[in-house]
Amino acid sequence: MITPEYAREKFGQGLGYEAYLSTGSADQRAAWARFEAGLSLRPEQHHLVNNFTRQINVLVLSGTWCGDCVQQVPMIAKIAESNKDSIRLRLLDRDEHIDLSNQVKICGGNRVPTVMFFSEDFEFVAISGDKSLSRLRAAARKHLGAACVLPGAPVDEDERAATLQDWVNDFERVHLTLRLSPKLRQRHGD
Repeated sequence: MITPEYAREKFGQGLGYEAYLSTGSADQRAAWARFEAGLSLRPEQHHLVNNFTRQINVLVLSGTWCGDCVQQVPMIAKIAESNKDSIRLRLLDRDEHIDLSNQVKICGGNRVPTVMFFSEDFEFVAISGDKSLSRLRAAARKHLGAACVLPGAPVDEDERAATLQDWVNDFERVHLTLRLSPKLRQRHGD
């Protein structure tokens, strides 16, 4: 299990979203920018996230080269951007932080993105990745059928909206877990 001390250390080594993107090649940054274009939370999603009151420390293992990261991490960044007072986001390159990646393998693999949620004290709360449920459903339709799509094919707008909602739901679940925590309720007097 990831200790609060280890989580705090890794979080401190993480980069903000823009700084993380700057570590990628020009082609990689362009791919991220193309996916980000027009990406925004719906008003009700923004309202929900903007009203979070507990601090959530979010640490993402990623790769600027990773297609799943290109199509999900910008969503995570948009969510974090909606409430900078409560959501602190840091990103780490998986290959540079393989020690952490080895502790959070998904189905035995060093998958990305892997999103770890921690409390204000860096107590572990939850982990999500490497695909949201909507992304997994879309991948199953594409890859388990008679034909597979080509890598880099555009993401259908319905899949994109559903994936964003999946991530908003994950953030809400974590916030409610923290909001209902007896320890944190006692600390914050609510």
